[in-house]
Amino acid sequence: MKISLFNGIIYIYFTKEVRSIISKTYSCSLSGIDGVIVTIEADCSNGLPAVELVGLPDTAVKESKERIRSAINNSNFVFPQKRLVINLAPAYLKKEGASFDLPIAMATLAASGQFDTRCCEGCIFIGELALDGTVRRVKGALPMVLEAKKKGFTKAIVPAENAAEAAVVEGIEVYGASSLTQVIEHLTGVALIDRTSVDIASLFELDRNHLGDFAEVKGQDAAKRALTIAAAGGHNVLMIGSPGAGKTMLAKRLPTIMPGLSFDEALEVTKIYSISGKLPPGESLITTRPFRSPHHTVSAVAITGGGTNPKPGEICLAHRGVLFLDEFPEFRKDTIDAMRQPLEDGSFTVSRANATVTFPSSVMLIASMNPCKCGYYGDSSRECKCSAGEIQRYMHKISGPMLDRIDIQIQVPSVKYSNLASTEQTASSSDMKAKVDTARAIEKERYKNESYITNSDLDNKGIEKYCPLDSDSQNVLTDIFEKTGLSARAYTRIIKVARTIADIEESENITSAHIVEATGYRSLDKKFWFS
Repeated sequence: MKISLFNGIIYIYFTKEVRSIISKTYSCSLSGIDGVIVTIEADCSNGLPAVELVGLPDTAVKESKERIRSAINNSNFVFPQKRLVINLAPAYLKKEGASFDLPIAMATLAASGQFDTRCCEGCIFIGELALDGTVRRVKGALPMVLEAKKKGFTKAIVPAENAAEAAVVEGIEVYGASSLTQVIEHLTGVALIDRTSVDIASLFELDRNHLGDFAEVKGQDAAKRALTIAAAGGHNVLMIGSPGAGKTMLAKRLPTIMPGLSFDEALEVTKIYSISGKLPPGESLITTRPFRSPHHTVSAVAITGGGTNPKPGEICLAHRGVLFLDEFPEFRKDTIDAMRQPLEDGSFTVSRANATVTFPSSVMLIASMNPCKCGYYGDSSRECKCSAGEIQRYMHKISGPMLDRIDIQIQVPSVKYSNLASTEQTASSSDMKAKVDTARAIEKERYKNESYITNSDLDNKGIEKYCPLDSDSQNVLTDIFEKTGLSARAYTRIIKVARTIADIEESENITSAHIVEATGYRSLDKKFWFS
């Protein structure tokens, strides 16, 4: 009862006390390939039974109300028959997916007085709930737990199927839960869940021989040399040759000679595969370099990433690895041109009305193509049926600016029977990798105080500082440039490839021989091809 006096009149108010309990739990959302901490607030008050879910939830989050209701009731708890308001903060960030089911259920139980949130201080919850209370696997557990660790959380309760990938994050305790009841029992001390741990060192020691070996490739010594240079310097490659020459076989074995992933690089790659839902079940960490080979009918958005709610594309999934594009001219022109900026910058920004996200795209592009539409132009064993005009139109499907971004362009001739039948040992992956490791060690020492990682990362300032040319090399390069009409970008790429060749040969300086060999890897520049 309240009493007030106004203009000499006494007013008496009879009010009904309304009590409400507000609880908080914490979860994480995704923005690009990174996590964003989300606070779940639940307010349970007297009133007509209703559930209001606010904070910019998407359809999957809105539907969680019914999943959570059934999960709570089927876990021997009681869903509150009161007015329940659930807020997901920050409100400006769109919340996607079903990973908020578990934290919303925990906040609901706490707001209705069935659970004390003091038991979960410093803990983050991630997981989808089934109708019977089972905790199901979600996408993006790794980047979510990484963000939780950065923000000072000490514990993470995730689905049991996600526990292995989340446990690679050091400095935070990870517990894999199978049901809502198990989570409550763990937090209240009734039955503790064993902490999940992963031996990271052992993950990098797993046998990866299933990737193949270059020793299996016969009669392509020049192509092997070019791929060794590419792996040593991180250069993009275009292989041109008749059908059956071995282009695909060569490309698929490239990861076997590339340096192994560092732990930080492995985390980057695993984050991308985690949010894409492509991380194999039970696998903790991707320790081999990715190899992606999309079909030529793929769209530009599927290559670069995007969509209404931006998701990684093929070039992002190949981050720190190889993106192989077979039958390169058969890709749509807009798809090929869409890759130009991500290949140049090593990242790709997608801007939408509700979000702007950046996806990493530091890849080695390996493309292959036939020399003409019929596939046999220049082949010594088969006659080409294409006219000169048809050959030019076929080649012009790839723009000059795109070719400029491909450092190494080589021809892969058909293999003769004598090479196939030969028992002579050819260069193996281990032989080639030894040269790659030598060059990479030199690059690592050279760029230890720089932002560059490989020679392909050098900008104009880096080229000027680390790629000085003597007078003979300058004269050779000037002569080649004037005769072929190479672009300025091709000019700098020749120097970077020459720097890599010098590193493989452990030469401190770039010589004219290195320049000549590097220029020989520009065989698809227009004036070379049609002169």
